Amino acid sequence: MSKTLFQKIIDREIPAKLVHEDDLCIAIHDINPQAPVHILVIPKKLIPRLGQATVADQALLGHLLLTAASLARKLGVAESGYRLVINNGPDGGESVPHLHVHLLGQRSLAWPPG
Repeated sequence: MSKTLFQKIIDREIPAKLVHEDDLCIAIHDINPQAPVHILVIPKKLIPRLGQATVADQALLGHLLLTAASLARKLGVAESGYRLVINNGPDGGESVPHLHVHLLGQRSLAWPPG
């Protein structure tokens, strides 16, 4: 199986604007931002989508959410509000088969998302 786009970014085969890295994940600026702040928090472990995560991934999933919250504070959107999105499958808007969390902020976000 070939590497996903995000695996290539994690392995530094493709450049990306990195805003965070630790042992479990990286966070990068989205190349097609949907808000002034649009960060992707990506686990280094390949999990194709949330629906394929297991109980063994529970701590990693929590780490992704806490990392996103920390980045929201660092990027100045925590007080005004932000949205976290995880797309799952084609109808959910998934375009890369590698679980990731979108952090969107610095503009008013409508509901439903559309």
